[in-house]
Formats: sequence, C-alpha cells, structure tokens
Amino acid sequence: MPLSVPYPRFTLADALTPEQLAFFQEHGFLHFRGFVGPDTVAELLRASEQVQQRWLADDVKKVNGVPIKYGRDVDGAPIVQRFAFASHHSPVLHEFLQDPRFTALFPLLEAPGGRVGENEKDGLVINHYVNVTGSEFSQMGWHTDSLRDVFYGKKIGPMLNVGVHLDGTPATNGGLRVLAGTHRQSLRDILFRKKYYKDVGPDPDEIVIETEPGDLTVHDGRMWHRVARSPLVGEVSRRRVMYVPILAGKYEPKHDNSPTPFYLRFLHLVK
Repeated sequence: MPLSVPYPRFTLADALTPEQLAFFQEHGFLHFRGFVGPDTVAELLRASEQVQQRWLADDVKKVNGVPIKYGRDVDGAPIVQRFAFASHHSPVLHEFLQDPRFTALFPLLEAPGGRVGENEKDGLVINHYVNVTGSEFSQMGWHTDSLRDVFYGKKIGPMLNVGVHLDGTPATNGGLRVLAGTHRQSLRDILFRKKYYKDVGPDPDEIVIETEPGDLTVHDGRMWHRVARSPLVGEVSRRRVMYVPILAGKYEPKHDNSPTPFYLRFLHLVK
C-alpha cells in the first residue's frame, strides 16, 4: 500500500466487523475515528497533567523499573515526556482502561487469553512530543515492539499496541508512520530490516497515520513503525498519545522491584 493511497478509517463498536478483521490481517494496523469525544480527551489530559505534577514534585525516576523521560516545554518548564504505568497513579486513567470496547480488539491477537496489559510491559504509556529547545522527545526512530521478547530469548508473543491520540496530527506535523504488512515478516527482518531507533528517516513504503483528537489506532507489535519529528517548532508541534498493550500468553506483571529492562537502558538516546 503506497503512501499516496488513502487507507480506510473505521468506527470501533462492541465487535470488529469482517472488513476490519480482514484489513488488519493483511496490513497489520487499524485506525478508528472518534473513539472518545472532546470532553474525554480533556479529562485524560487533565489526569496526565496531575500525574506529571506529582512526579515532578517527587522527582520520580522510575516506575516499576521503567525510566521516566523528562524534558522541557515550550516555556522552558520541566515536563514528563514519557510516562510509564500512568494508570497506576490516576483513577481516571485506570477507569478509562476498563472501557469494554478494548475487548473488541482481542480477536486481532489470534490467540486465546487476550487482556489489556495495564500491569505488564510498560503499562499505560503517555508520550508527549514537542519540538523545542530542551525537549528530550521529539521523534522515535524505526522499531518494532517485539524486540523486548527477542532480548530476553523468548518466543515473540502476540501483542497489539493501542494508541489513543489526544492531539490532531496531520502529515505536516510529523507523527506515526507504519510499514504495512511487516507484521508477517521473518524474524530476520524483525531484527535487521532497519537499525533500531537510529534509523529515523522516511521509508518510500511508509504510510502516514493522520489523526484527530480522540482517534484510536492499533498496530501489531511485529510491525515496523516510527514517530516522525514535527517540522514545526513550539506549541504547534505538540503531540500527546496514550499507548497500552493488549496481550495474550503468560501473565507477567511488573512491580516496584522490577529490574529495568535491558532495551530501556537506551531510552536516553531517543530524542
């Protein structure tokens, strides 16, 4: 599917349609318009800001072994740019993850035992991208979400990365790019198709995911994707996205004494 060809935007109900299932099986991603409305978007942003205020005040370095990434906002004030397990620190965010529509996505795993991974991987992650001096998070290079399994010598397990987009992101403002169909690639391609996080440039086959506030996206964990830096500077470059994994297989919750995963020790290199 070349970039110039529009892809369909769907609506998520209590169950996926045959068309949605077929599209995901072939391309490895789905995009749903209007998963939540403006009031919910505002509520989620307020909740994330409340967590941020507490973490800044308490100088939180890690949550369940996962480093928290800090940076600077457009006014130079410190902000959290990558939250982990955010729902563990906010009843509003925790309640949001109970939305029954998330269960409609479980069939995409093609495995029994689907669940929202609120307590696993990095839990509910909030990425706050802004392109200003002092920002530590304006883009994320090419990667798959399956690398963590490979690092630990495990078979790659079923995983979906589900994003709730809190800001609109047209193609002109950077944002998510995917290589459709790479969820069916070989292990060799998962490992070596690109240089993880170091390759940040465009791919001739990438698809730009253009979102509106409240949209939901889903991509297979084996798929190559990146987040492009906004060419804009300042407030107009701001992009905030909440991600939560949907998983199957062995339940592996994190806790206060969990070690820092090896691959996250390089998080400081992602800018």
